[in-house]
Amino acid sequence: MEDRKSRKKLNNDNDNANNNISNEEQNNITIKNNNFINIVYNGLIKENPIFVLMLGMCPTLATSTSLSNALGMGIATTFVLIMSNVIISLLRNIIPEKMRIPSYIVIVATFVTIVQLLMQAYFSNLYNALGIYIPLIVVNCIILGRAESFASKNSVFDSLADGIGMGIGFTVGLSLISIIREFLGKGSFYNIPIAPSDYNITIFVLAPGAFLVLAFIIAIQNFLNLKNDVKNTNTNC
Repeated sequence: MEDRKSRKKLNNDNDNANNNISNEEQNNITIKNNNFINIVYNGLIKENPIFVLMLGMCPTLATSTSLSNALGMGIATTFVLIMSNVIISLLRNIIPEKMRIPSYIVIVATFVTIVQLLMQAYFSNLYNALGIYIPLIVVNCIILGRAESFASKNSVFDSLADGIGMGIGFTVGLSLISIIREFLGKGSFYNIPIAPSDYNITIFVLAPGAFLVLAFIIAIQNFLNLKNDVKNTNTNC
């Protein structure tokens, strides 16, 4: 009788222990998922590479003349950013401190070459339109900056999230600028004419137009941020 009670108690203890372990695993998964979402949101909104960090201005201003070019550059940069972040995070404990920047450039250049060859083979029109700015992804400040400041110091999972967030943030920012420039400068959307050519404002497809649109968007963003800060201050008071 006592043996049965002791066995029953032991089984109950084991069940409780298993339940505690499963609860801890679920909590860890939930924390990881929340952290993943926060990192992606951070790259998309809080630290948007174009409108907040002001990185990658050369391709932003040069390739945002049309939505097709912007999406092509954004997707290519996102792919390189994600893959380089993951590989650099995997090798962060192996790469010597004094060799980290050259190593990052070699890793990034590998994926840029892959993107360049694929684009040249299957998307020749886009490849010709983007031109020199495809190989220049190698020295894009966004990619090297995230490699140095994030991927080299964080886990593969978090680095993947950072690459996705920053890549999407860059693509969204680039696309927003290109939509405005293409519509005002060419009267079209994704190379589809939607307004008479008589109403085109040519300056918006030139370099000054890129600066004007970027400044306008950042001004609106700063105004909204200031308005929210004032609202929060009044609420706290």
